[in-house]
Amino acid sequence: MNPNNFRIGIIGGGQLGKMLIREAKQMDFKVIALDPTPGSPGGSMADEQIIGDFYDREKIIELVKKCDVTTFEIEHIDTKILAELEKEGHKIYPSPRILEIIKDKSVQKEMMVENNIPTSRWERISDLKETGKRLGFPFIQKSCRGGYDGRGVFLIKGEEDFENALKGESFGEKYIDFKKELAVLVARDIDGKIKCFPIVEMVFDEGANICDTVIAPARIDSIIADKAINMAIKCMEVLEGVGVFAVEMFLTEDDEILVNEIAPRVHNSGHFTIEACMTSQFQQHIRAICGIPLGETESLIPSVVVNILGEENEKGNPYYEGFKEALEIPGVNIHIYGKDIVKPYRKMGHATIIDSDIEKALYKAGKVKKVLKAIAKEEDRHEE
Repeated sequence: MNPNNFRIGIIGGGQLGKMLIREAKQMDFKVIALDPTPGSPGGSMADEQIIGDFYDREKIIELVKKCDVTTFEIEHIDTKILAELEKEGHKIYPSPRILEIIKDKSVQKEMMVENNIPTSRWERISDLKETGKRLGFPFIQKSCRGGYDGRGVFLIKGEEDFENALKGESFGEKYIDFKKELAVLVARDIDGKIKCFPIVEMVFDEGANICDTVIAPARIDSIIADKAINMAIKCMEVLEGVGVFAVEMFLTEDDEILVNEIAPRVHNSGHFTIEACMTSQFQQHIRAICGIPLGETESLIPSVVVNILGEENEKGNPYYEGFKEALEIPGVNIHIYGKDIVKPYRKMGHATIIDSDIEKALYKAGKVKKVLKAIAKEEDRHEE
């Protein structure tokens, strides 16, 4: 193979696209990104950026026909045209068929039930009061499509919350008392070979319902770890996925594993792999979709990832307060995504803290969170 003669198309030019492109360029692949924002984080690193919406059929056709293989960093794209292009013989991984299942979370739930993948009890919502009677209070309301980073999720504690419920097509999930939220990054190549990364535990910001901290490896025993790994492999085999998928799970109070959601792409929970594993999730995805043997996934050192989120009430040109102070802490690696505007709770970057002692890594992560802030400089603030 001469990678320089092989073109990879990526739908999406955000931070995940940026990190995928960085790995692809390290191996000298040509990369074309499709994104509606000129000079997007990924587009600025690609050999070419096509400016277009993720539902722009003509732009998607242009991208796919220019490339030897096409992938994506976002679910909310036109799967119909991708399916037509795949049928014509173009290589698109993961398959648009999988994306169609995953991007509607209610269809994703149906897939789990049909394939005996343990998940929380759920039902589509036609009447909130009736759903409350059947699932009990509290329950979780989720939008079928379009939700991400805490959006499209609403906790309904009682009938008094109905007036603030999500609008549009949604479903309800029984509220789960859980010990931990876990995630497994699992890779499958075009020949069906599978490798899993170490299991991580995710800590969420309760106010924004967005992942705040990732701890790798998860602090669980080997029996639970085996359950989680086996469940992730089953999900990947059922879907016949190609690439890196993230399988998010709940560890219940009874030590059972319930699958929450599946993301058919590289994922925030896998950022630790850049510094802490033999192969990063991004290189692994490139390997999987390009027919290259999968890399080894062993952890080299414990790590904690802290998401750098836009501070509350901040909107404008980004400024990273405490940048130098954070880098004075041993083992800290900062990744800034290159987004032009900071907004409340927007993912602006992440910091990975590595240490041979996970508790020391957690302590350092706490220091990073205190000093490193994504804000807007006073003179650059944007009014709503």
